[in-house]
Amino acid sequence: MKIAVLGVGAWGTALANHLAEGGHQITVWDHDTPNLARLASERRNAKYLPGVELGCGWQVEPDLGRSWPGNDLVLLAVPSRAFRAVSGRLACFKGIVLSVTKGIEFDSGLTMSGVLAQTTPGAQRAVLSGPTLALEVARGVPTAAVVASADPSIAEQVQALFHRPTLRVYTSRDVVGVELGGALKNVIAIAAGVCDGLGFGENSKAALVTRAIVEIRRLGVACGAQADTFAGLSGLGDLVVTCFSPLSRNRALGERLGRGDRLEDVLARSVSVAEGYPTARAAWQQARRHNVSTPIMDEVYAMLYAGKPPPQAVRDITARGSKPEDW
Repeated sequence: MKIAVLGVGAWGTALANHLAEGGHQITVWDHDTPNLARLASERRNAKYLPGVELGCGWQVEPDLGRSWPGNDLVLLAVPSRAFRAVSGRLACFKGIVLSVTKGIEFDSGLTMSGVLAQTTPGAQRAVLSGPTLALEVARGVPTAAVVASADPSIAEQVQALFHRPTLRVYTSRDVVGVELGGALKNVIAIAAGVCDGLGFGENSKAALVTRAIVEIRRLGVACGAQADTFAGLSGLGDLVVTCFSPLSRNRALGERLGRGDRLEDVLARSVSVAEGYPTARAAWQQARRHNVSTPIMDEVYAMLYAGKPPPQAVRDITARGSKPEDW
């Protein structure tokens, strides 16, 4: 297939390389023109995937308007804050649009597929998510993911594109659930990083993850998702890897907050976008819109947007009243 990959940060680059190795014709675009030029000349993306040598045969197109026409599939790997603007340029596209962006649009409360429904009305839409750290995927470390679409035949087409020995791909029809699992786990990963920064142990993080999946499922079901989805790859699977891996950008952000770094400094020095930062605000808003209890996500929001000190956030959440364990 002819595939355009829009956004070649770590994740977009890893997926573009995976698809190119599968024999597909790849054209890539990114707003970072200098990095795009280096990728074309050096066959590396040292900014985001240090030490990974990329295959040959990619086309690099610095003009967004020329990057996607004539392709069978467009893969969107841009940050959520740019997702509407970039996808809006695809309004007349009739092929498959695949979102791999994990976020929630604050103003509308929409997941990325919801944004695509507005910006690409004539396209066939799908989303890909799961426990897929970009550097490990780029290095060929085995993992699994799930592709979701309202049209099972589209999910199966995308599955066939990506499914290889190092990346086992499953299908789902629960688009909202797959997206919310991938987006909300980033908020929890910040909390996990705070635990690391404060010097807590594995018991603390295991308890956090276990209670967090309850919150994620509770909010997801209120937003129209299926409860069982959150026990799968895009829910529990992605949550575990993002909360425990040193490669996780969101966990690293939380760890630095837990150590006492100023949020402004952490964000300023970050090479890649930590999607948990904008998603925390969107999740806080959605929880209130649906009248859902999300105490962990609320404390992350308070640390990021109300300046609450991490030790105080921990004290407040652990001092809550006793209750039954609800699943």
